[in-house]
Amino acid sequence: MPMLISRRDMLRTAAVAAGVWTTAGSAIRAQSKSPNEKLNIAGIGIGGRGAANVNGAGHENIVALCDVDEQRGGTTFEQYPQAKRYQDFRKLLDEMHSQIDAVVIGTPDHTHAAAGVMAMKLGKHCYCEKPLTHSVYEARVMAQVARENKLVTQMGTQIHAGPNYRRAVELVKSGAIGPVREVHVWLGANFKDPPTPTGTQQPDAPADRPPVPPTLDWDLWLGPAAERPYHSAYAPFSWRYWWNFANGQLGDFFCHYCDLAFWALDLRHPTTVEAQGPVHPESAARWTIARQEYPARGDLPPVALHWYNGGGYPALVQERNVPQWGSAVLFVGTKGMLIADYGRHQLLPEDQFREFQRPDPFIPDSIGHHREWTEACKSGGPTTCNFEYSGALTEAALLCNVALRVGRKLTWDAANLKADGCPEADAFIRREYRAGWTL
Repeated sequence: MPMLISRRDMLRTAAVAAGVWTTAGSAIRAQSKSPNEKLNIAGIGIGGRGAANVNGAGHENIVALCDVDEQRGGTTFEQYPQAKRYQDFRKLLDEMHSQIDAVVIGTPDHTHAAAGVMAMKLGKHCYCEKPLTHSVYEARVMAQVARENKLVTQMGTQIHAGPNYRRAVELVKSGAIGPVREVHVWLGANFKDPPTPTGTQQPDAPADRPPVPPTLDWDLWLGPAAERPYHSAYAPFSWRYWWNFANGQLGDFFCHYCDLAFWALDLRHPTTVEAQGPVHPESAARWTIARQEYPARGDLPPVALHWYNGGGYPALVQERNVPQWGSAVLFVGTKGMLIADYGRHQLLPEDQFREFQRPDPFIPDSIGHHREWTEACKSGGPTTCNFEYSGALTEAALLCNVALRVGRKLTWDAANLKADGCPEADAFIRREYRAGWTL
């Protein structure tokens, strides 16, 4: 495991002063709450999905809010007028750590780990949007810090909480389609607004220099990412299409759709990863086809997971008369197949399963993805998308882009966070932070 470079000493000093560092000094422990006592929660990144996440935890006490863009965060600021306002999450955590129990992070991907690690080292439970991080290394660190500090965590894969995924997982786990050695996951979505870089061209970094909006602190928005002049092609929405800030459509959706495969098949770390698609130094791939191989897990056989985004269906879908749903997960078992998307699932071939009696439900329905987390923060109970699980899911997603960018099939050494015999992958596994930023 790589060494962690952190602000731990500085944070420990602050924690001792606040009385939240244990006498043993080995970790910061979150303060416990009774079931009827509300958590004090801080929201970091509160526009767009961040606003939805703050509202998802709005049944608790929202005591502090932070957004680098006062206008972008304006609606949420107004919705919780009692909450203290900040632009810099570091200042929020330095000043408010003794008054908060947990944080909800909805920033762009490149800031997830910086905010999450700092908060967790101060003993704060953490909810973070998907993908968990911008890089493979950051995902491993987030899981490690959460584990060391015994914190309750949840990644924002909200579809996980729906009944459809639960019923699909039950079918796979109960053996309805037999052992599964092959999964195909395809994403038909191709955003049209803005049209690039998911249009026909992958653009270079914009050359013009528009003024920074007066409500936005651009330096804080960049956070640990490499320096780029402000442009509306990056913020507030299109950051997800640029390597410097995110991982394209694959980063947006792998954690939603492949969550179903990870859950149903108990997947964790792939042994090999390969990918193809257009490669550009600045803008993320417009389309990607990737293949990952997973080892046997106990009695479960090895699995090949195939990913496709940017349009088009797998040949298997066309050859076997599988429904051409816009985006879907297809499990191929020895006794049949199962296709699923966010809201529906179907056993195939239909004639074969016409008289099939599905098992009684054995995965309890969720009380809600956000509420599951807030209740677990109080009880110490588990969550379904904690950072151990979702960190591995995020690593698998981001490894596809690592393989794409180096142009080679990777043999993955998960224990050491290394691609065997491929040192050029290191720069994409762990990115260099901008001066002044660290985990």
